[in-house]
Amino acid sequence: MNMIKSLAAVLLGLAAGALLMALTGHNPAEGYKFLFEGGLKNPERIGNTLATATPLILTGLSVAFAFRTGLFNIGAAGQMLFGGFCATAVGHLVDLPRAVLLLLMVLVGFLGGALWALIPGILKARYNVHEVVSTIMMNWIAYWTVFYAIPSYFKGGSETESRQLPANALFHENWLSELFQGSYVNLGFFIAIISVLITGFLINRTTLGYELKAVGFNRHAAEYAGIAVKRSIVMSMFISGGIAGLAGVAQYAGNASSIQIGILPTQGFDGIAVALLGANAPLGVLVSAIFFGLLYSGRGFMNAMTEIPPEIADSIIAIIIYFAATSILIDRLYRKYKSRRAANKKQGG
Repeated sequence: MNMIKSLAAVLLGLAAGALLMALTGHNPAEGYKFLFEGGLKNPERIGNTLATATPLILTGLSVAFAFRTGLFNIGAAGQMLFGGFCATAVGHLVDLPRAVLLLLMVLVGFLGGALWALIPGILKARYNVHEVVSTIMMNWIAYWTVFYAIPSYFKGGSETESRQLPANALFHENWLSELFQGSYVNLGFFIAIISVLITGFLINRTTLGYELKAVGFNRHAAEYAGIAVKRSIVMSMFISGGIAGLAGVAQYAGNASSIQIGILPTQGFDGIAVALLGANAPLGVLVSAIFFGLLYSGRGFMNAMTEIPPEIADSIIAIIIYFAATSILIDRLYRKYKSRRAANKKQGG
């Protein structure tokens, strides 16, 4: 059912995008032709689509994990930035064989994002501070921390970026890029796929996952059943933040290999849309993120070939999100209608 609703949201969004193209005097069929060619025309473009999707998979997974456990982690951007900063610091400061160093960077990136989300988790569990407020504040603390730390310790060729990572980045000597004919896809994509598999197993096949979901469904009932609710909240935010931290590793040690200061990564906020369209399911998040990556990768090509503004692609994404959100509301109203109808029939009988 969730897959049908997500597919309907995509189709309605594409239809609305076609209407926007027509209203602005462009050919919708031609626009979509070049939009999808821009992301799928050849192996290089496919690789770039996967690279663009990689941080979206991880931030979407982060938000979806929190959603499944009854929490709204809107701080994935800050967790991604701080996790990426920690991984970058390790890449510059530690001298180890590349394979060992990459594993260490991944671990430190996870822990950086996890610790950044741990503070809102503790505030929620102990003092009932709403996680939306606390995670937004943590976003800006991460922003300013990185803003001042990069020029002080890892200054690159300009004041606005960190030094390029040496020969230990996820992209260096990248056979995956060669496989896709020179695209910037890198080993971060495998981090994302492994994270999807582990998260799906954790949520659906483990006692911990069952407890976290139980707390998300009904906190009071879970507490009555003997589940440690406060511990579950903290653990959920810790894991969610860690996954967002991995997005920072994939972005800043793979797609970019440096950190631009003064920018809060948009992938952290796009992850909310990815999770929503993916129905908060790990596999759904994977498919949703790749679709968004396709739209982002193809919009420049569409603009170059047809002069259709790239903002049209952004509008399509926004409309898809809108329809995905309203489908949830419609589903809730339909369920209420069915329950009332069943109650009325029972009373009449």
